[in-house]
Amino acid sequence: MRYPHLTWGSLASFALGFVMWIAAAATPAIEVEAVLTYATKFAPFTEAVTSASGTTAHVLTPMGIGVGIVLMAVFTALNFFGVKLFARINDGLVWWKLAMIVLVVVVFLFCALTTTKMGTPANFTSHGFAPKGFAAVLTAVATAGIVFAYTGFRQPIELAGESKNPKRNIPLAIILSIAICALIYAGLQVAFTIGVPTDLLNEAGSWAGLKFEDDFGPLAALSTLAGLSFLAVLLYIDAIISPADTGLIFTGVAARISYALSRNGNAPRVLGTVSKHGVPAASLVFTFVIGCVLLMPFPSWQEMVGFITSGSVISFAAGPLVLAALRRRMPNHGRPFRLPGGDALPLIAFFFANMIVYWAGWETNSKLFIAIVVGFALLGLTYLFGRGADHMSALHAKHGIWAVVWLAGLAAISFFMDAERNAGADPEATPLVFWLAMPVTAVFSVVIFYWAQATMLPQEEVEERVAAFEHEAASAKEE
Repeated sequence: MRYPHLTWGSLASFALGFVMWIAAAATPAIEVEAVLTYATKFAPFTEAVTSASGTTAHVLTPMGIGVGIVLMAVFTALNFFGVKLFARINDGLVWWKLAMIVLVVVVFLFCALTTTKMGTPANFTSHGFAPKGFAAVLTAVATAGIVFAYTGFRQPIELAGESKNPKRNIPLAIILSIAICALIYAGLQVAFTIGVPTDLLNEAGSWAGLKFEDDFGPLAALSTLAGLSFLAVLLYIDAIISPADTGLIFTGVAARISYALSRNGNAPRVLGTVSKHGVPAASLVFTFVIGCVLLMPFPSWQEMVGFITSGSVISFAAGPLVLAALRRRMPNHGRPFRLPGGDALPLIAFFFANMIVYWAGWETNSKLFIAIVVGFALLGLTYLFGRGADHMSALHAKHGIWAVVWLAGLAAISFFMDAERNAGADPEATPLVFWLAMPVTAVFSVVIFYWAQATMLPQEEVEERVAAFEHEAASAKEE
Protein backbone atom coordinates (compact mmCIF):
# COMPACT_ATOMS: atom_id res chain seq x y z
CA MET A 1 0.00 0.00 0.00
CA ARG A 2 2.79 2.40 0.91
CA TYR A 3 5.38 1.45 -1.74
CA PRO A 4 3.86 3.19 -4.82
CA HIS A 5 3.96 6.40 -2.82
CA LEU A 6 7.74 6.13 -2.63
CA THR A 7 8.26 5.93 -6.38
CA TRP A 8 5.42 7.93 -7.99
CA GLY A 9 3.77 10.08 -5.33
CA SER A 10 0.14 10.49 -4.29
CA LEU A 11 -1.78 10.15 -7.54
CA ALA A 12 -0.36 6.74 -8.44
CA SER A 13 -0.41 5.47 -4.85
CA PHE A 14 -4.05 6.50 -4.47
CA ALA A 15 -5.04 4.91 -7.79
CA LEU A 16 -3.52 1.59 -6.72
CA GLY A 17 -4.40 1.93 -3.04
CA PHE A 18 -8.07 2.79 -3.44
CA VAL A 19 -8.69 -0.25 -5.62
CA MET A 20 -6.87 -2.41 -3.07
CA TRP A 21 -8.99 -0.94 -0.30
CA ILE A 22 -12.35 -1.35 -2.07
CA ALA A 23 -11.57 -5.04 -2.76
CA ALA A 24 -10.54 -5.65 0.85
CA ALA A 25 -13.51 -3.69 2.23
CA ALA A 26 -15.91 -5.75 0.08
CA THR A 27 -14.53 -9.07 1.32
CA PRO A 28 -16.26 -9.07 4.75
CA ALA A 29 -19.57 -8.45 2.93
CA ILE A 30 -19.05 -11.38 0.59
CA GLU A 31 -18.13 -13.66 3.49
CA VAL A 32 -21.29 -12.61 5.31
CA GLU A 33 -23.18 -13.46 2.12
CA ALA A 34 -21.58 -16.92 2.13
CA VAL A 35 -22.47 -17.48 5.81
CA LEU A 36 -26.11 -16.51 5.26
CA THR A 37 -26.45 -18.54 2.07
CA TYR A 38 -25.69 -21.71 4.01
CA ALA A 39 -27.64 -20.55 7.07
CA THR A 40 -30.75 -20.28 4.87
CA LYS A 41 -31.27 -23.93 5.80
CA PHE A 42 -32.30 -22.67 9.24
CA ALA A 43 -34.00 -19.32 8.47
CA PRO A 44 -35.00 -17.28 5.37
CA PHE A 45 -31.82 -15.21 5.16
CA THR A 46 -31.66 -15.50 1.35
CA GLU A 47 -34.04 -16.26 -1.50
CA ALA A 48 -33.33 -17.92 -4.83
CA VAL A 49 -33.67 -15.55 -7.80
CA THR A 50 -33.39 -16.69 -11.42
CA SER A 51 -31.88 -14.21 -13.89
CA ALA A 52 -32.91 -13.73 -17.52
CA SER A 53 -30.04 -16.03 -18.58
CA GLY A 54 -31.45 -18.82 -16.40
CA THR A 55 -28.79 -18.66 -13.67
CA THR A 56 -29.98 -19.01 -10.10
CA ALA A 57 -28.43 -16.92 -7.34
CA HIS A 58 -29.21 -16.50 -3.66
CA VAL A 59 -30.09 -12.91 -2.81
CA LEU A 60 -30.23 -11.51 0.72
CA THR A 61 -33.68 -10.87 2.13
CA PRO A 62 -34.32 -7.89 4.47
CA MET A 63 -33.76 -10.30 7.38
CA GLY A 64 -30.49 -11.42 5.79
CA ILE A 65 -29.27 -7.86 5.34
CA GLY A 66 -30.07 -7.08 8.98
CA VAL A 67 -28.23 -10.16 10.27
CA GLY A 68 -25.36 -9.42 7.87
CA ILE A 69 -24.91 -5.96 9.38
CA VAL A 70 -24.83 -7.51 12.87
CA LEU A 71 -22.16 -10.02 11.76
CA MET A 72 -19.98 -7.26 10.33
CA ALA A 73 -20.38 -5.33 13.58
CA VAL A 74 -19.05 -8.40 15.41
CA PHE A 75 -16.03 -8.58 13.02
CA THR A 76 -15.34 -4.91 13.72
CA ALA A 77 -15.63 -5.32 17.50
CA LEU A 78 -13.23 -8.28 17.59
CA ASN A 79 -10.67 -6.31 15.56
CA PHE A 80 -11.15 -3.24 17.74
CA PHE A 81 -9.60 -4.85 20.82
CA GLY A 82 -6.28 -5.51 19.17
CA VAL A 83 -4.35 -8.11 17.24
CA LYS A 84 -3.75 -10.46 20.20
CA LEU A 85 -7.44 -11.31 20.65
CA PHE A 86 -7.85 -11.53 16.88
CA ALA A 87 -4.87 -13.91 16.58
CA ARG A 88 -6.12 -16.26 19.32
CA ILE A 89 -9.51 -16.61 17.64
CA ASN A 90 -8.06 -16.92 14.14
CA ASP A 91 -5.57 -19.68 15.04
CA GLY A 92 -8.29 -22.06 16.18
CA LEU A 93 -10.56 -21.27 13.23
CA VAL A 94 -7.81 -21.93 10.67
CA TRP A 95 -7.10 -25.41 12.07
CA TRP A 96 -10.85 -26.14 12.05
CA LYS A 97 -11.11 -25.10 8.38
CA LEU A 98 -8.19 -27.25 7.26
CA ALA A 99 -9.46 -30.28 9.20
CA MET A 100 -12.96 -29.98 7.69
CA ILE A 101 -11.71 -29.88 4.09
CA VAL A 102 -9.45 -32.90 4.62
CA LEU A 103 -12.32 -34.78 6.31
CA VAL A 104 -14.65 -34.13 3.35
CA VAL A 105 -12.06 -35.30 0.82
CA VAL A 106 -11.30 -38.53 2.73
CA VAL A 107 -14.95 -39.42 3.44
CA PHE A 108 -16.18 -38.66 -0.10
CA LEU A 109 -13.40 -40.65 -1.77
CA PHE A 110 -13.88 -43.59 0.61
CA CYS A 111 -17.65 -43.71 0.05
CA ALA A 112 -17.39 -43.25 -3.72
CA LEU A 113 -14.81 -46.03 -4.11
CA THR A 114 -16.25 -48.52 -1.61
CA THR A 115 -20.06 -48.01 -1.68
CA THR A 116 -22.83 -47.46 -4.24
CA LYS A 117 -24.26 -44.36 -2.55
CA MET A 118 -22.08 -41.91 -4.46
CA GLY A 119 -20.65 -41.69 -7.99
CA THR A 120 -17.66 -43.32 -9.67
CA PRO A 121 -14.45 -42.18 -11.43
CA ALA A 122 -16.44 -42.48 -14.70
CA ASN A 123 -17.95 -39.09 -13.80
CA PHE A 124 -14.77 -37.46 -15.12
CA THR A 125 -15.56 -38.47 -18.72
CA SER A 126 -19.22 -39.56 -18.89
CA HIS A 127 -20.54 -36.08 -19.77
CA GLY A 128 -17.57 -34.67 -21.67
CA PHE A 129 -14.48 -32.80 -20.55
CA ALA A 130 -14.51 -28.98 -20.48
CA PRO A 131 -17.69 -28.77 -22.59
CA LYS A 132 -17.51 -24.97 -22.74
CA GLY A 133 -13.93 -24.99 -24.00
CA PHE A 134 -10.75 -23.40 -22.68
CA ALA A 135 -12.24 -19.90 -22.76
CA ALA A 136 -14.63 -20.93 -19.99
CA VAL A 137 -11.65 -22.14 -17.93
CA LEU A 138 -10.04 -18.69 -18.15
CA THR A 139 -13.31 -16.95 -17.33
CA ALA A 140 -13.76 -19.22 -14.31
CA VAL A 141 -10.37 -18.08 -12.97
CA ALA A 142 -11.85 -14.63 -12.43
CA THR A 143 -15.56 -15.27 -11.88
CA ALA A 144 -15.90 -18.68 -10.21
CA GLY A 145 -13.84 -17.89 -7.14
CA ILE A 146 -10.50 -19.39 -8.24
CA VAL A 147 -8.40 -16.24 -7.72
CA PHE A 148 -10.57 -15.33 -4.74
CA ALA A 149 -9.79 -18.70 -3.11
CA TYR A 150 -6.04 -17.99 -3.23
CA THR A 151 -6.02 -14.41 -1.90
CA GLY A 152 -4.65 -15.65 1.43
CA PHE A 153 -1.16 -15.77 -0.12
CA ARG A 154 -0.96 -12.00 0.30
CA GLN A 155 -1.15 -12.04 4.10
CA PRO A 156 2.45 -13.29 4.55
CA ILE A 157 3.45 -10.24 2.49
CA GLU A 158 1.22 -7.81 4.40
CA LEU A 159 2.54 -9.08 7.74
CA ALA A 160 6.15 -9.46 6.55
CA GLY A 161 7.28 -6.52 8.69
CA GLU A 162 6.91 -8.77 11.74
CA SER A 163 9.15 -11.50 10.31
CA LYS A 164 12.53 -12.09 11.95
CA ASN A 165 13.94 -13.83 8.87
CA PRO A 166 12.18 -12.45 5.78
CA LYS A 167 14.77 -13.88 3.37
CA ARG A 168 13.62 -17.37 4.34
CA ASN A 169 10.09 -16.83 5.63
CA ILE A 170 8.46 -14.70 2.92
CA PRO A 171 9.11 -16.96 -0.11
CA LEU A 172 8.50 -20.05 2.03
CA ALA A 173 5.16 -18.74 3.32
CA ILE A 174 3.95 -17.67 -0.13
CA ILE A 175 4.98 -20.84 -1.96
CA LEU A 176 3.74 -23.21 0.76
CA SER A 177 0.42 -21.40 1.19
CA ILE A 178 -0.29 -21.65 -2.55
CA ALA A 179 0.97 -25.25 -2.84
CA ILE A 180 -0.95 -26.54 0.18
CA CYS A 181 -4.15 -24.81 -0.91
CA ALA A 182 -3.72 -26.14 -4.46
CA LEU A 183 -3.49 -29.70 -3.13
CA ILE A 184 -6.48 -29.22 -0.84
CA TYR A 185 -8.66 -27.60 -3.50
CA ALA A 186 -7.70 -30.17 -6.14
CA GLY A 187 -8.50 -32.98 -3.69
CA LEU A 188 -11.86 -31.39 -2.92
CA GLN A 189 -12.70 -31.07 -6.64
CA VAL A 190 -11.77 -34.71 -7.28
CA ALA A 191 -13.84 -35.83 -4.30
CA PHE A 192 -16.84 -33.75 -5.42
CA THR A 193 -16.64 -34.96 -9.03
CA ILE A 194 -16.51 -38.61 -7.99
CA GLY A 195 -19.05 -38.05 -5.24
CA VAL A 196 -21.97 -36.93 -7.44
CA PRO A 197 -24.34 -39.94 -7.83
CA THR A 198 -24.41 -41.24 -11.40
CA ASP A 199 -28.22 -41.19 -11.65
CA LEU A 200 -28.34 -37.56 -10.48
CA LEU A 201 -25.77 -36.54 -13.11
CA ASN A 202 -27.61 -38.47 -15.83
CA GLU A 203 -30.88 -36.82 -14.84
CA ALA A 204 -29.23 -33.38 -15.07
CA GLY A 205 -27.90 -34.24 -18.54
CA SER A 206 -24.73 -32.19 -18.01
CA TRP A 207 -22.57 -30.68 -15.30
CA ALA A 208 -24.05 -27.28 -16.10
CA GLY A 209 -27.56 -28.61 -15.41
CA LEU A 210 -26.64 -30.23 -12.10
CA LYS A 211 -28.91 -29.12 -9.26
CA PHE A 212 -29.55 -30.26 -5.72
CA GLU A 213 -32.77 -30.03 -3.79
CA ASP A 214 -30.75 -28.38 -1.04
CA ASP A 215 -28.91 -26.16 -3.50
CA PHE A 216 -27.39 -23.59 -1.12
CA GLY A 217 -24.90 -26.23 -0.01
CA PRO A 218 -23.71 -28.73 -2.66
CA LEU A 219 -21.20 -30.50 -0.40
CA ALA A 220 -23.75 -30.81 2.40
CA ALA A 221 -26.38 -31.93 -0.14
CA LEU A 222 -24.06 -34.70 -1.39
CA SER A 223 -23.43 -35.78 2.18
CA THR A 224 -27.17 -36.02 2.81
CA LEU A 225 -27.74 -38.03 -0.38
CA ALA A 226 -25.02 -40.46 0.69
CA GLY A 227 -26.54 -40.89 4.14
CA LEU A 228 -23.65 -39.03 5.79
CA SER A 229 -25.86 -36.92 8.03
CA PHE A 230 -23.06 -36.32 10.57
CA LEU A 231 -20.88 -34.82 7.81
CA ALA A 232 -23.74 -32.67 6.52
CA VAL A 233 -24.21 -31.19 10.00
CA LEU A 234 -20.46 -30.49 10.30
CA LEU A 235 -20.45 -28.86 6.85
CA TYR A 236 -23.29 -26.51 7.75
CA ILE A 237 -21.40 -25.52 10.89
CA ASP A 238 -18.20 -25.08 8.86
CA ALA A 239 -20.04 -23.07 6.22
CA ILE A 240 -20.74 -20.50 8.91
CA ILE A 241 -17.36 -20.65 10.69
CA SER A 242 -15.02 -20.61 7.67
CA PRO A 243 -16.27 -17.53 5.80
CA ALA A 244 -16.80 -15.74 9.12
CA ASP A 245 -13.09 -16.20 9.88
CA THR A 246 -12.11 -14.73 6.51
CA GLY A 247 -14.49 -11.82 7.08
CA LEU A 248 -12.85 -11.24 10.46
CA ILE A 249 -9.38 -11.18 8.85
CA PHE A 250 -10.26 -8.82 6.00
CA THR A 251 -12.07 -6.37 8.28
CA GLY A 252 -8.69 -5.74 9.87
CA VAL A 253 -6.83 -5.76 6.55
CA ALA A 254 -9.19 -3.22 4.95
CA ALA A 255 -8.90 -0.92 7.97
CA ARG A 256 -5.11 -0.98 7.75
CA ILE A 257 -5.23 -0.15 4.04
CA SER A 258 -7.34 2.97 4.63
CA TYR A 259 -4.94 3.77 7.49
CA ALA A 260 -2.06 3.51 4.98
CA LEU A 261 -3.92 5.77 2.52
CA SER A 262 -4.07 8.40 5.24
CA ARG A 263 -0.41 7.90 6.14
CA ASN A 264 0.42 8.39 2.46
CA GLY A 265 -1.17 11.83 2.79
CA ASN A 266 -4.06 11.38 0.35
CA ALA A 267 -6.95 10.50 2.67
CA PRO A 268 -8.43 12.27 5.72
CA ARG A 269 -6.12 12.40 8.73
CA VAL A 270 -8.66 10.72 11.03
CA LEU A 271 -8.28 7.43 9.14
CA GLY A 272 -4.60 7.36 10.10
CA THR A 273 -5.16 7.53 13.85
CA VAL A 274 -4.52 4.59 16.18
CA SER A 275 -6.45 3.68 19.34
CA LYS A 276 -4.98 2.68 22.72
CA HIS A 277 -5.31 -0.94 21.59
CA GLY A 278 -2.92 -0.26 18.70
CA VAL A 279 -5.56 -0.52 15.94
CA PRO A 280 -6.80 2.08 13.41
CA ALA A 281 -10.20 2.53 15.10
CA ALA A 282 -11.61 5.18 12.76
CA SER A 283 -10.63 3.09 9.74
CA LEU A 284 -12.37 0.06 11.30
CA VAL A 285 -15.61 2.02 11.66
CA PHE A 286 -15.28 3.34 8.13
CA THR A 287 -14.72 -0.21 6.82
CA PHE A 288 -17.82 -1.39 8.67
CA VAL A 289 -19.98 1.32 7.09
CA ILE A 290 -18.70 0.57 3.59
CA GLY A 291 -19.26 -3.16 4.11
CA CYS A 292 -22.88 -2.52 5.07
CA VAL A 293 -23.37 -0.44 1.92
CA LEU A 294 -21.85 -3.17 -0.26
CA LEU A 295 -24.44 -5.67 0.98
CA MET A 296 -27.06 -3.64 -0.88
CA PRO A 297 -26.04 -3.44 -4.59
CA PHE A 298 -24.20 -6.77 -4.62
CA PRO A 299 -26.55 -9.29 -3.01
CA SER A 300 -25.38 -12.20 -5.14
CA TRP A 301 -22.29 -14.15 -4.05
CA GLN A 302 -21.28 -14.71 -7.68
CA GLU A 303 -21.39 -11.01 -8.53
CA MET A 304 -19.35 -10.05 -5.49
CA VAL A 305 -16.69 -12.69 -6.18
CA GLY A 306 -16.01 -11.16 -9.60
CA PHE A 307 -15.97 -7.65 -8.16
CA ILE A 308 -13.42 -8.54 -5.48
CA THR A 309 -11.30 -10.58 -7.89
CA SER A 310 -10.93 -7.66 -10.30
CA GLY A 311 -10.13 -5.24 -7.48
CA SER A 312 -7.63 -7.62 -5.89
CA VAL A 313 -5.64 -8.32 -9.04
CA ILE A 314 -5.46 -4.63 -9.90
CA SER A 315 -3.96 -4.08 -6.48
CA PHE A 316 -1.56 -7.02 -7.03
CA ALA A 317 -0.19 -5.13 -10.03
CA ALA A 318 1.40 -2.62 -7.64
CA GLY A 319 3.97 -5.26 -6.61
CA PRO A 320 5.68 -5.90 -9.96
CA LEU A 321 5.55 -2.22 -10.94
CA VAL A 322 7.18 -1.04 -7.70
CA LEU A 323 9.74 -3.86 -7.75
CA ALA A 324 10.95 -2.80 -11.19
CA ALA A 325 10.91 0.87 -10.18
CA LEU A 326 12.95 0.48 -6.99
CA ARG A 327 15.48 -1.70 -8.80
CA ARG A 328 16.09 1.22 -11.11
CA ARG A 329 16.17 3.96 -8.46
CA MET A 330 17.88 2.08 -5.60
CA PRO A 331 19.64 -0.96 -7.06
CA ASN A 332 22.18 -1.17 -4.23
CA HIS A 333 19.78 -0.66 -1.34
CA GLY A 334 20.02 -3.47 1.22
CA ARG A 335 17.17 -5.98 1.03
CA PRO A 336 16.96 -9.41 2.64
CA PHE A 337 15.20 -11.11 -0.29
CA ARG A 338 16.08 -10.78 -3.96
CA LEU A 339 13.73 -12.05 -6.66
CA PRO A 340 15.49 -13.25 -9.83
CA GLY A 341 14.25 -12.43 -13.30
CA GLY A 342 14.95 -8.71 -13.83
CA ASP A 343 12.01 -7.09 -15.62
CA ALA A 344 10.74 -10.41 -17.01
CA LEU A 345 8.87 -11.72 -13.95
CA PRO A 346 7.35 -8.33 -13.02
CA LEU A 347 6.19 -7.75 -16.59
CA ILE A 348 4.62 -11.22 -16.87
CA ALA A 349 2.91 -10.76 -13.50
CA PHE A 350 1.58 -7.35 -14.57
CA PHE A 351 0.23 -8.80 -17.84
CA PHE A 352 -1.64 -11.64 -16.13
CA ALA A 353 -3.09 -9.28 -13.53
CA ASN A 354 -4.55 -7.26 -16.41
CA MET A 355 -5.83 -10.42 -18.14
CA ILE A 356 -7.66 -11.66 -15.03
CA VAL A 357 -9.46 -8.32 -14.84
CA TYR A 358 -10.52 -8.77 -18.47
CA TRP A 359 -11.72 -12.35 -17.86
CA ALA A 360 -14.08 -11.10 -15.14
CA GLY A 361 -16.24 -9.52 -17.89
CA TRP A 362 -17.68 -6.06 -18.30
CA GLU A 363 -20.84 -6.74 -16.27
CA THR A 364 -18.67 -7.22 -13.17
CA ASN A 365 -15.93 -4.73 -14.06
CA SER A 366 -18.40 -1.92 -14.74
CA LYS A 367 -19.25 -1.85 -11.03
CA LEU A 368 -15.57 -1.78 -10.08
CA PHE A 369 -14.70 1.04 -12.46
CA ILE A 370 -17.69 3.07 -11.25
CA ALA A 371 -16.27 2.65 -7.74
CA ILE A 372 -12.84 3.80 -9.02
CA VAL A 373 -14.39 6.94 -10.57
CA VAL A 374 -16.07 7.65 -7.22
CA GLY A 375 -12.68 7.14 -5.56
CA PHE A 376 -11.00 9.73 -7.77
CA ALA A 377 -13.85 12.14 -7.06
CA LEU A 378 -13.23 11.63 -3.34
CA LEU A 379 -9.52 12.24 -3.90
CA GLY A 380 -10.34 15.51 -5.64
CA LEU A 381 -12.63 16.60 -2.80
CA THR A 382 -10.00 15.62 -0.22
CA TYR A 383 -7.41 17.85 -1.90
CA LEU A 384 -9.92 20.63 -2.51
CA PHE A 385 -11.10 20.89 1.08
CA GLY A 386 -7.89 19.67 2.71
CA ARG A 387 -5.68 22.15 0.92
CA GLY A 388 -3.00 23.38 3.28
CA ALA A 389 -3.41 20.51 5.74
CA ASP A 390 0.05 19.51 6.93
CA HIS A 391 -0.55 15.78 6.42
CA MET A 392 -1.58 16.13 2.76
CA SER A 393 1.10 15.03 0.30
CA ALA A 394 1.82 16.63 -3.07
CA LEU A 395 -0.17 14.95 -5.85
CA HIS A 396 2.74 14.53 -8.31
CA ALA A 397 0.28 14.27 -11.20
CA LYS A 398 2.89 14.12 -13.98
CA HIS A 399 4.57 11.16 -12.28
CA GLY A 400 1.34 9.26 -11.65
CA ILE A 401 -0.84 10.01 -14.68
CA TRP A 402 0.11 6.62 -16.16
CA ALA A 403 -1.97 4.97 -13.41
CA VAL A 404 -5.10 6.85 -14.47
CA VAL A 405 -4.50 5.96 -18.14
CA TRP A 406 -3.87 2.33 -17.14
CA LEU A 407 -7.19 2.02 -15.30
CA ALA A 408 -9.04 3.81 -18.11
CA GLY A 409 -7.42 1.49 -20.66
CA LEU A 410 -8.42 -1.61 -18.67
CA ALA A 411 -11.99 -0.32 -18.60
CA ALA A 412 -11.94 0.27 -22.37
CA ILE A 413 -10.56 -3.20 -23.14
CA SER A 414 -13.11 -4.79 -20.82
CA PHE A 415 -15.98 -2.88 -22.42
CA PHE A 416 -15.13 -3.05 -26.12
CA MET A 417 -13.75 -6.59 -26.08
CA ASP A 418 -16.30 -8.08 -23.67
CA ALA A 419 -17.03 -11.65 -24.83
CA GLU A 420 -20.70 -11.62 -23.82
CA ARG A 421 -21.42 -8.38 -25.68
CA ASN A 422 -19.66 -9.71 -28.78
CA ALA A 423 -21.10 -13.23 -28.70
CA GLY A 424 -23.41 -12.65 -31.66
CA ALA A 425 -26.16 -15.08 -32.60
CA ASP A 426 -24.64 -18.05 -30.82
CA PRO A 427 -24.13 -17.21 -27.14
CA GLU A 428 -22.47 -20.61 -26.60
CA ALA A 429 -19.63 -19.85 -29.03
CA THR A 430 -16.48 -18.05 -27.89
CA PRO A 431 -16.16 -14.86 -29.97
CA LEU A 432 -12.86 -14.12 -31.69
CA VAL A 433 -12.55 -10.92 -29.68
CA PHE A 434 -12.02 -13.02 -26.52
CA TRP A 435 -8.73 -14.33 -27.94
CA LEU A 436 -7.75 -11.00 -29.53
CA ALA A 437 -7.93 -9.44 -26.07
CA MET A 438 -4.77 -11.31 -25.08
CA PRO A 439 -2.33 -9.69 -27.58
CA VAL A 440 -4.07 -6.32 -27.17
CA THR A 441 -3.65 -6.51 -23.39
CA ALA A 442 -0.05 -7.69 -23.80
CA VAL A 443 0.89 -4.61 -25.85
CA PHE A 444 -1.04 -2.36 -23.48
CA SER A 445 0.73 -3.91 -20.47
CA VAL A 446 4.18 -3.36 -21.95
CA VAL A 447 3.39 0.30 -22.74
CA ILE A 448 2.06 1.03 -19.24
CA PHE A 449 4.86 -0.91 -17.53
CA TYR A 450 7.66 1.05 -19.20
CA TRP A 451 5.75 4.34 -19.05
CA ALA A 452 5.55 3.90 -15.28
CA GLN A 453 9.29 3.18 -15.11
CA ALA A 454 10.08 6.25 -17.21
CA THR A 455 8.07 8.69 -15.07
CA MET A 456 9.27 7.87 -11.58
CA LEU A 457 10.12 10.57 -9.07
CA PRO A 458 13.73 11.84 -9.24
CA GLN A 459 16.44 9.71 -7.68
CA GLU A 460 17.05 12.08 -4.75
CA GLU A 461 13.37 12.30 -3.85
CA VAL A 462 12.90 8.52 -3.93
CA GLU A 463 15.91 8.10 -1.63
CA GLU A 464 14.53 10.73 0.76
CA ARG A 465 11.11 9.06 0.80
CA VAL A 466 12.60 5.63 1.44
CA ALA A 467 14.71 7.00 4.29
CA ALA A 468 11.68 8.73 5.83
CA PHE A 469 9.61 5.58 5.36
CA GLU A 470 12.21 3.43 7.12
CA HIS A 471 12.50 5.93 9.97
CA GLU A 472 8.70 5.98 10.39
CA ALA A 473 8.56 2.17 10.37
CA ALA A 474 11.32 1.90 12.95
CA SER A 475 9.64 4.49 15.21
CA ALA A 476 6.28 2.74 14.93
CA LYS A 477 7.85 -0.60 15.78
CA GLU A 478 9.64 0.84 18.78
CA GLU A 479 6.43 2.54 19.97
